[in-house]
Parts: sequence; structure tokens; C-alpha cells
Amino acid sequence: MDFFSSNFKLGILGGGQLGKMMLYETRKWDIFTKVMDASPEAPCKIACNEFVEGSLMDFDAVYNFGKDVDVLTIEIENVNVDALEKLEHEGKKVYPPTKALRTIQNKATQKLFYTDHNIPTAPFTRFAYTSEIEDSISNGGLQLPFVWKSAQFGYDGQGVKVVRKIEDLNGLPNVECIAEKMVNFKNELAVIVSRNTKGEVKTYPVVEMEFHPEANQVEYVICPARIEDSVAQKATEVALKVAEHLQPVGLLAVELFQTQDDQILVNEVAPRPHNSGHYSIEASYTNQFEQHIRAILGLPLGKTDSKVAGIMVNLVGAEGHTGDVVYENMDTILEMDGVTPHIYGKKQTRPFRKMGHVTIVDEDMARAREVAQKVKETINVISK
Repeated sequence: MDFFSSNFKLGILGGGQLGKMMLYETRKWDIFTKVMDASPEAPCKIACNEFVEGSLMDFDAVYNFGKDVDVLTIEIENVNVDALEKLEHEGKKVYPPTKALRTIQNKATQKLFYTDHNIPTAPFTRFAYTSEIEDSISNGGLQLPFVWKSAQFGYDGQGVKVVRKIEDLNGLPNVECIAEKMVNFKNELAVIVSRNTKGEVKTYPVVEMEFHPEANQVEYVICPARIEDSVAQKATEVALKVAEHLQPVGLLAVELFQTQDDQILVNEVAPRPHNSGHYSIEASYTNQFEQHIRAILGLPLGKTDSKVAGIMVNLVGAEGHTGDVVYENMDTILEMDGVTPHIYGKKQTRPFRKMGHVTIVDEDMARAREVAQKVKETINVISK
């Protein structure tokens, strides 16, 4: 099939920043794109060839959208899988495959998948409803502290809470969930695995993630991770094992814990471009978004090595600010060497909302980390 400057049509479900950055690559190659999102102000709207407003969870909306494209992919997991499954059964190319997406979409199912395939992960207990947890604690079936995770619809730190005492359960939604044993870890790591339609597989270097303690969001992504080579190898092997059993097409971002005794445990995965791979736009030979397009179209996968050390800083809405967004001190960070900001195009800010990111590249990792700290302290995402 001819993808370039042709009648081929690529469909993307989700119009957020990941889709917008995917569109950088489709525009580079002149691939026709059609995007659907519930928001008329979705960041993708300005960059795709055709935009459809519709709910990603609505069966008919997703099914009708998918019928009109040649290949269908996602930039967010919260989509109607039943509609995608029907399209797949009718011969439509859907990537990631619905079998993998259905497993990943539910955190309880995802954790059971790891257990079934002897993939190392933190011990957990599955609950049909959050209300069942208190009885389990009272009866000695569950020990405090633990991490509560909603089985579905969690993202960017939402649907996750550390429970240290019974009172911490107050106010949590009464939904299917898991209670996961807290891991005493040295580092949070991630590996992005790419796999194309022909089964070719490549991995990106292991990255290290530093999280905001309150928002449970990534603040910094550091590539390469500052870890021993043996640990990096182990992390890559675990990520490849997950991909081997899930059989994704496109990208699979595997988030990992490095324990105090250097064991590697899988935290969770995402079957799409991921926050942990944003550094690759400036730092890698083939960025993650181009690699995803290559993979789902069955093209040869690109080189995943880094050209220089890269650090990504997330730009999130400042606490106490809701409304029309203002990026304060942008001029100042643009004066710094090796700094590239990416603004996602969301007009309204709110506390901890992902509004953009900044990549810092340098041949010297220590220097890049210093600049990243200055960027974090300088730029402010506030409201008017």
C-alpha cells in the first residue's frame, strides 16, 4: 500500500498532545490523517486533514469513524474496545490489536496478565468495589499501607492513591480496583518497545523518571537512566518479555520499579507513545512518534539510539491557577542552550494539567540535569 501523498487514510482516536505530536510525523511524510475527539478544542484539530467531534467511548461514533479509514490507531487507551473489535473482525487494521488493548485497559486484568505469564510485578489484591477493602483490612486479608488504583479510566496520577490509614479510603470512588503492595524502590524506570506489523522489535534506552510527590505525575524523564548496565539490561529484558506475550503493534511503554536489591518489577504499560519518550524528539535518531507510525504501517523500524543525553521536564498547570493559560518566563528559558519547549495547545490551565514539556539536550548529562532544574524553577504555567 502507498501511504505517501496518496488516498491512504490514517485514523487516530484521541486528539490530545500525543496525537498532535504524532501528526508532526504524518505531515512530514504527507500521510492523510483523520482524528476524532470529544473536545472541539482538541490540540490535534489544527494539524490533521479531517477532524470529527465525537465520544471515544461511544460505540457508534468509534465504529463509524473507523469504517472510513484504512488503518486505525489510538493516542489514549480509554476508547470503546467493542467497536474496535467489530472493526477488526470486519478486516479493518486496528493497532494496537484489540486483544492487547482490552488487557491493558483494565489495571486488574493487566496485573493478572503479569501473574499468568510470570512477569515480575508487585503483589496485589483485586476488589470488585472499593467498599470491600475496609472489611479485608479488618479481617487481616490486606495490610496497610498499600496503593489503591482504580481498575479503569485512571490517567496522569488520577485514579491512584496511597492508603496509609483507613481514613484515606474516604472519598474514593466505589469502583473495581486493586490494592497493590507498596514497593520500596530505588528508581522508577521505563522502556519503550516498538514492534511493527511484521514482528520486527526494537527498544529505546532505559529512562529514569522523577515524580512529583503530590500529583503522582512525572516531573523529569532522564535518558539514559543513571543506573548500572546490568540493571538496564534486566529492565530491557523484562520489557521485551511483556511485549512478547502482549504482541502489540506500535509502541509499548513499560513502566518499571527498580527495587533496593535491583530487582525489576512491572508497574504498568501503555500501548502508545508515552510521556517517558518525549525526550526522543530532540535526543534520538528516530523519535517515538515517527517510530509508532513506522510500526503501524509495517515500515522498517528506525534507529532508537540517542544522539545526546536528553532530559524532559513536564509543564503542568500551577496550583491555584485555573483559566486562560499564560506561560511565564518563556523568553528566559529560550536563552538557555539546548532547550526546546513544546506547547500542547490547551487554552485552559488548571492545577497539574499537562500543558506542555521542555526538552534539554547536552553531551554532558550532569549539565543537562542542571539546566533542567533551572527550567523547572523558571517557567510558570499560570492563568490570566
